[in-house]
Amino acid sequence: MDKGCRKLTLALVVVLASTYYTDASFSRHMDDFVKAVKQVEDGDPGAEPVAVLKRLRWAAGQNDAFVQHFLGKVDSGGPEMDARLLQYIRKALQHRVTDDAREEGVVLTSDGTTVALRPLLLGIEAGFLSLSSERVRGLYQLTLAKDLSLSLRHTSPPTRRLGPDGCWDSLTSPQAFTLSDTPTLLTTAHVNGGMDGVLLGTAVSADTRRPLKLSSLLTEYYCHELDSGGLDAAPRLISRRRRENFGELLVPPVLARRVVKSVELQRRLGRQSKMEAKEKRQLMAVVKEGMKEFVHMYMDCPPIIPRCMWGAEPYRGTPTNLSLPLSFMYIHHTHTPSQPCLTFQQCSADMRSMQRFHQVDRGWDDIGYSFVAGSDGYLYEGRGWHRRGAHTLGHNSIGFGVSFIGDYAASLPSQHAMGLVRDRLASCAVGGGRLVARFTVQGHRQVVNTSCPGDALYNEMRGWEHFGEVKK
Repeated sequence: MDKGCRKLTLALVVVLASTYYTDASFSRHMDDFVKAVKQVEDGDPGAEPVAVLKRLRWAAGQNDAFVQHFLGKVDSGGPEMDARLLQYIRKALQHRVTDDAREEGVVLTSDGTTVALRPLLLGIEAGFLSLSSERVRGLYQLTLAKDLSLSLRHTSPPTRRLGPDGCWDSLTSPQAFTLSDTPTLLTTAHVNGGMDGVLLGTAVSADTRRPLKLSSLLTEYYCHELDSGGLDAAPRLISRRRRENFGELLVPPVLARRVVKSVELQRRLGRQSKMEAKEKRQLMAVVKEGMKEFVHMYMDCPPIIPRCMWGAEPYRGTPTNLSLPLSFMYIHHTHTPSQPCLTFQQCSADMRSMQRFHQVDRGWDDIGYSFVAGSDGYLYEGRGWHRRGAHTLGHNSIGFGVSFIGDYAASLPSQHAMGLVRDRLASCAVGGGRLVARFTVQGHRQVVNTSCPGDALYNEMRGWEHFGEVKK
């Protein structure tokens, strides 16, 4: 290649990069953010991941005293950053909730969940800076503890201090994420980012073969494609396993202590007086009580994709509310779709197909099931916890209806998918007061989409037990 050709190629690359950030500067998808990270990496090819993380932190203006205490100061050192790229990163990383309940500083991931970038990247940076794999300095304070302290102490009413989740305006080119209920100081997207920051920070601190690129770490975690083995055959460290992995790491009393220490550190950095013993005991009592809600919402309960994310049509007519708690959970599987779904996109399409069949062909008000289990690691909200379903003739008012996507007359769903329903959904229902402690899980014969005597799933369910008190 002659010099003129090389100059032309370089100019073309610069123009394309600038065009990308002009046209897609408001895109809020993890894939787009990873592309931005790659551009930062390409601008300084020899930079280690921790140097890239510091550049991102500088670009976002995340240099407050609390962060500096654990990660040190950052400056504008390194190659000059393109103005459009700088603007994109700043908008992508600055987390806040606006007056109209829009949450900024979050991105949509390929698995259908939403993640706050600030706690994610702070956790990863803490992991790279750690000198020990057994204890990463500041890991929980930077990702969850500080914000937990704010939410548990200051959110009103105290009956709901965490969440909510929300929905994007577009799944192909997400721009605005709107929360589905009154915001708290610790949203579900923020919790997701915090959990991911803890998991990836712990992983890089323990791995002697640290990844050469931050973009590669994010891609491997958020973009893993499942094969026919589903999550049963998938790597351990991927975003679809977020809650189960974090649950294995979490020791609630330890996190509670980190929350209290975060409050003490903020007071010290703000030159405020030290907490008296009585005030500290009162704070610990509030935090311990709040930790029960945190563990129930994000450890006991499975991740559930809300209706607006899979593209549900509105309920037709006036819904009938259930009288909780219920005593039964009826398990079904689908005749059509006959194959398990392994991606958010396919599971969402299957949900829309089933809802269309139930509403148009059957003439029902909505999709019949309360919840539906995909093989992608998630449950999908049907009629939910409060609306009476149309899943088990003659029993809809006394039980929830849960269906697995796929025909399981001759085979079984993945072990992971069955565990989400058998262990996590049932535990969530009981812990939330939606099911009585002694309840029945059973298959039931219906025209289609059932688990009934003689098929593989029905036979498997005969051995299911919840809390040792499930009636067969």
